[in-house]
Amino acid sequence: MDLVQLTLSTALFLLSAAFLHTILTAAKRRRRLSYPPGPLALPIIGHLHLLGPRLHQTFHDLSLRHGPLVQLRLGSVACVVASTPELAKECLKTHELVFSSRKHSTAIDIVTYDSSFAFSPYGPYWKYIKKLCTYELLGARNLLHFRPIRTLEVNSFVGDLMAKAESGEAFNVTEELVKLTSNVISHMMLGIRCSGTDGDAEAARTVIREVTQIFGEFDVADIIWFCKNFDFQGIRKRSEDIQRRYDALLEKIITDREELRRNHGGAAGEARDFLDMFLDIMEGGKSEVTFTREHLKALILDFFTAGTDTTAITAEWAISELINNPKVLHKAQQEIDRVIGSDRLVQESDAADLPYLMAIIKETFRLHPPIPMLARKSISDCVIDGYDVPSNSLLFVNLWSMGRNPKIWVNPLEFLPERFLQKENSAIDIKGQHFELLPFGTGRRGCPGMLLGIQEVIIIIGTMIQCFDWILPDGSGRVDMTERPGLTAPRAHDLFCRVAPRIDPVAISAHI
Repeated sequence: MDLVQLTLSTALFLLSAAFLHTILTAAKRRRRLSYPPGPLALPIIGHLHLLGPRLHQTFHDLSLRHGPLVQLRLGSVACVVASTPELAKECLKTHELVFSSRKHSTAIDIVTYDSSFAFSPYGPYWKYIKKLCTYELLGARNLLHFRPIRTLEVNSFVGDLMAKAESGEAFNVTEELVKLTSNVISHMMLGIRCSGTDGDAEAARTVIREVTQIFGEFDVADIIWFCKNFDFQGIRKRSEDIQRRYDALLEKIITDREELRRNHGGAAGEARDFLDMFLDIMEGGKSEVTFTREHLKALILDFFTAGTDTTAITAEWAISELINNPKVLHKAQQEIDRVIGSDRLVQESDAADLPYLMAIIKETFRLHPPIPMLARKSISDCVIDGYDVPSNSLLFVNLWSMGRNPKIWVNPLEFLPERFLQKENSAIDIKGQHFELLPFGTGRRGCPGMLLGIQEVIIIIGTMIQCFDWILPDGSGRVDMTERPGLTAPRAHDLFCRVAPRIDPVAISAHI
C-alpha cells in the first residue's frame, strides 16, 4: 500500500469513526431526553382546556395525579410546575441563573410601559434597580427613617376602627386594609396619602386591584402563536384602559412634584420620599443605566402592586383565620397583653418578644401566600429531578400547593400556629432561606421589599389582635375562605365585621 492509499484509508477511517460517534451521541441524547409526566395534550391548545380560573388550585390538582413535577403545554408554550420544597430549591437555588428571567405578557408590557423592574430580564437595568432598592430605597436605614410614617398610618387606622366600634357599625375590613397599605406606600413613595373618599384615591385603589387581576390572567394571544394579533379576551383593550388611567393619575403627581422642586431649587437636604430620590436620579444624570420617565412610572407601579395588595391580603387572611379559630386569637391576645400591656400599641420592634404572633404570621403565609405561585422562565436547557426542561419553558413553583402537602406539614388544612413553635419547624423563616415557606421568593429574584413587608404585617396584624375583638355581622362565627382568581390570591368576597375595643380608647389616645 503506497502512501496515498494509506492516507486515504486513514482519512476514511477517521471520518467513519467521527460519523459513528455523531450517530451514537445523537442516539444517546434521544434516549436520555426524559420529560416530566403530565396529562395528555390536545393539538394547538395543549392543556389550556384543563385550566381553571384559580391556576394554583388547578396545578395542585394536577400534581396530585401526576406527581410533584408536572409538564404542561399552554398553547405554544412549554411549562413545568414544581410543588415540593426540594424541587423549589433545585429550580430556584441550584439552577437559579437558568430560571433568572420572567415571561412577559401583553398586559404586563402595556400597563408597565414595557419598563417594569419586576418583569425585566436579568441584566444591567434589573441589577441596578435591585441594588438601589436593596441598599437605598428599601434598606434597613431608610426603612428606619420612614418608620414614623408607618406608625402614624397604623395609629390612624386604629383610631378609625375605634370610632366605628363606638358607633357599633359593621364596616368593610377589606377596604380599610387596602386604604391603610395604600397610605403607607403612597406616603413613603410620593409623600401623599391615598385614603379618603375623593375620586383620585378611589381611582388609585381601583387601578391597583385591576392590575393584579389582569396580570394573573392567561391571554391566548400570548400563548398561541397565530392568535398574537387578535384580542379575543379583550385583555389588550382593558390593559390600555388601565394604563391610560394610571398614567393620568401619576403624571399629575410627578408634574406637581417637579414644579415644587423647581420653585425650591431642587430637593434640598435629605430626600423627603422615594419620588424625590428617583427624580434626583433622573435629573442628576448619574444613573448607571438609562432611567426614563416611563421607567419611573413603571417602578412606582411595581411598588404599589407589590406593597399594597399583598400586605392587605395577608392581614385579611390572618384576621379571617383568627375569627374562625377564636382560641388562637385569644392566645395571641394573651401574649400581647403579657408582653406589651395596654398602655401602648404593638410596634415593629416587638416581634422578637412575640413568638406566637410570628407563628400566626408564618401560618398565614403557609396557607394563604399572597402570591400563590412563583413564576420564572428558563433561559437555557437544564435537568430538574432527572427530567429535561428545555429553554424558554415557564416554571411555576406552587407555594399554595406546598402549604397543603401532608408530607411536609401535619394536618396541613388546619390553621395551627403552634406548628412553628415545635422544634422541627421553629427554625423555618420567611426570608427565603427555607424552601418550605417562600412568601417573598428567594435568591436574586426575591422580593426587594421583604423587610418592609415583614415589618408591615407585624405591626398591622399585631394591632388588630391587640386592640379589638372581631365580630361577624351575621353572627355566624365563620368567614367564607373562598379565593378570588388573579396574580394574587385574596378572599373572593370583602370581609365585613364589627369590632369591640379590648383596651381603653382614652388610654391609648396619646399614641393615635
